[in-house]
Amino acid sequence: MVNRADIGVIGGSGFYSLLDDAEEIQLSTPYGPPSDVVTVGRIGSRSVAFIPRHGRGHQFPPHRIPYRANLWALRSLGVRQVLAPNAVGSLRAEYGPGTIVIPDQIVDRTSGRVQTYYDAGGAVHVAFADPYCSSGREVAVAAARSGDWQTVDGGTLVVIEGPRFSTRAESQWYTANGWTIVGMTGHPEAVLARELALCYTSLALVTDLDAGVEAGEGVTHEGVMAFFAENVARMRTLVSATVEALPDKRTCECGSALDGLKLPFELP
Repeated sequence: MVNRADIGVIGGSGFYSLLDDAEEIQLSTPYGPPSDVVTVGRIGSRSVAFIPRHGRGHQFPPHRIPYRANLWALRSLGVRQVLAPNAVGSLRAEYGPGTIVIPDQIVDRTSGRVQTYYDAGGAVHVAFADPYCSSGREVAVAAARSGDWQTVDGGTLVVIEGPRFSTRAESQWYTANGWTIVGMTGHPEAVLARELALCYTSLALVTDLDAGVEAGEGVTHEGVMAFFAENVARMRTLVSATVEALPDKRTCECGSALDGLKLPFELP
């Protein structure tokens, strides 16, 4: 099953639907089923496949999301460019709730998550120095600024294991390291996309200042979800604008990420 969509969107917390008049597709993969049925439809002239990262009922906590199945399912439908909207906490007081960050780096602070397709059949080492698609980032930044978002071009997303939020000490440590935002789902999603030679761009909506940034009771799940719900319609508009502006033909380096490597299996 190929060429059903060329752009994939993986929706984060509170972002459970995107497409109108969409077809629902039940998919299986070598890594089990994806988080939910995949919906396929159109945004303008572009064919798009959408998966809610946590499932439509938010049944998957961040450390239990079937990341490998989600990315594999998208590629099997023909997807080659992926947008990943998600909710994050800010490690910088100047980037308050409502800021859109398009990160250019990622730090993995998770533990125990399977983060590769190539764990059998021979070693496959994929370059990951620049984890996000340069072309997708450029398009997303322009779309966010055109939509009057406070937009941060670049920055480091630190991904924690979850499902708990950070302690104040951890949060202050992340800030001291110069990192920008913190979330629970950007890894291994980004590296799995690279291992499938997919373009991957994160659209991170700041929903709160992290625990070490300001005094108070700290971050709560209810607060994050409430803020995202207030902004989800606007976020859908941003995603749609980015989808329509993505290039028809890839000229970035993402598509050649596996060139010269001996893969133990054939990709979909």
